[in-house]
Amino acid sequence: MAQVIVVGGGLAGLSAAHTLLERGANVLLLDKQPFMGGNSTKATSGINGAGTQTQQEQGIPDNAKIFFEDTKKSARELARDDLIQVLTGRSGDAVNWLQDKFGLDLSKVARLGGHSQPRTHRGGAQFPGMVITYAQMERLEDLSVSIPDRVKIIKKARVTKLLTDPTTHAVIGVEYVHNSKTLNAYGPVILATGGYAADFSPTSLLKQFRPEYYELPTTNGDHCTGDGQKMAMAIGASAIDLEKVQVHPTGLVDPTEPEAKVKFLAAEALRGVGGLLLDNEGQRFVDELQHRDFVTGKIWENGKYPIRLILNGQASSEIEWHCKHYVGRGLMKRFESGEALAKEMGLKPEVLKKTFDTYNAGVRAKKDPFGKKFFSSGEWSMNDYFNVALMTPVLHYTMGGLEIDAASRVISKSTGAPVAGLFAAGEVAGGVHGANRLGGSSLLGCVVFGRVSGDEAAAYLLQQTGKMVEKAAGRLGVIGGHLEGSAAPANAEAKEEKKEEKAASGGVNEYSLDDVKKHNKKDDIWVVVNGQVLDVTSFLPDHPGGEKAILLYAGRDATEEFNMLHDPKVIPRYAPDSVIGNVKK
Repeated sequence: MAQVIVVGGGLAGLSAAHTLLERGANVLLLDKQPFMGGNSTKATSGINGAGTQTQQEQGIPDNAKIFFEDTKKSARELARDDLIQVLTGRSGDAVNWLQDKFGLDLSKVARLGGHSQPRTHRGGAQFPGMVITYAQMERLEDLSVSIPDRVKIIKKARVTKLLTDPTTHAVIGVEYVHNSKTLNAYGPVILATGGYAADFSPTSLLKQFRPEYYELPTTNGDHCTGDGQKMAMAIGASAIDLEKVQVHPTGLVDPTEPEAKVKFLAAEALRGVGGLLLDNEGQRFVDELQHRDFVTGKIWENGKYPIRLILNGQASSEIEWHCKHYVGRGLMKRFESGEALAKEMGLKPEVLKKTFDTYNAGVRAKKDPFGKKFFSSGEWSMNDYFNVALMTPVLHYTMGGLEIDAASRVISKSTGAPVAGLFAAGEVAGGVHGANRLGGSSLLGCVVFGRVSGDEAAAYLLQQTGKMVEKAAGRLGVIGGHLEGSAAPANAEAKEEKKEEKAASGGVNEYSLDDVKKHNKKDDIWVVVNGQVLDVTSFLPDHPGGEKAILLYAGRDATEEFNMLHDPKVIPRYAPDSVIGNVKK
């Protein structure tokens, strides 16, 4: 059975997989994580789209040409018109596809830094990256159960090598490790393995190309180690712009762990709705909606730490779910007045009031001293409440990566022509964003180039005759597509379905909240979610959001935080064995 191999289960890989299925191709998805999703689930601002149905309904005069110019300006001297044309030209269709195919709510549109029009789409109550990625992930997992002959998903499968035909040098498959066994799979390959902004390994691309950034904290999961780039370069693929690493200006500093290597990102949407950046003297020092690298540079240039991101009541209400989430994690603090905030900052109230008054005057005159052009409505007052967080620049996104053409085909370093059978989508691909990526374009790049790579890989697969595929596979001892243990994923999913039914029936045990409170250590941790008691001790290392997200609620009721981020079926689907009973009524 001929297939396309997708390496990586983030949004780019998922978009590629769904597109392949739409084009009639079969899919094998290999992901080295225990759960799919990758960094895509962390994206908190939204997904860009120009000329979308949502924009049209709201009377926003945006189009692909305007978006192209904004992106080209941000990309600066490294702008690749061909790739930007694909990214922006297919952006509206990508957003509409997500809404139509997956029933997603993307009805809110914001303007982020560097954008001349509001075009960053998100929904109402939940975080867009997680919502968009989970919708695709759950649909694909359901398909792996209902049509296992067409969709196979293997998790905890670490791809270690690209296999090539010794004569044509075309990519014909991958070598991967699963359950301590080294296996081969055959077919054209789409790499969707992400970036290298957490590459602190001995072969670190980060240390090689941006050593001055090596000690900075990162927002990336520890799986972002440049695997796809390194494997492709090992067979002669070209890489470009590897020195272009984006440092995001607003990483959240946890007051209890200020030196933590991994930081949670403060969504750019927080500044998009009107948040201000103030230094330790209570002064603004930058247009908060400038490009990310510009704001980062001004933070370093100003040097008056700590830097605080401050949202007034109106801004907080516009992005309430984010604020609640950050406050729940201990990363943001609420103050009930300007006087209380000034006291926290060690300032006299009149200093903070002057900053607010100066900003209000600039808004009224549409003449900001730092060049800000777009303002949120409403004035800043000391008689308001504020949500406040400490900020630090953080490693966030790698613009460099594998060189691709407009068809997502990876380019050979020696010939300058596409490497047959090899495609790349998402952060693993370089050149799409040039020298600096616009906020909201990471999810977009995943969806657009995921779909492009799916289209092109399906077409490539159709061009190969069955004899050629079987001959290549036979030369290496396996008939293409017939994998050792290939039924395992479907069987695993079937077992999960049974577990769902079992979990849905409810546990027989009942526990009081006092019982739950006793289990509040890393090696013995219970939480309550929607009236169910969960023993998440063994699940802790596999949690996609990291251990800390659960440890914050050890021995406590985590319902509000859980429901902010997850659909109720997440527990029966992904952690049914953790349910040990119900809370006593």
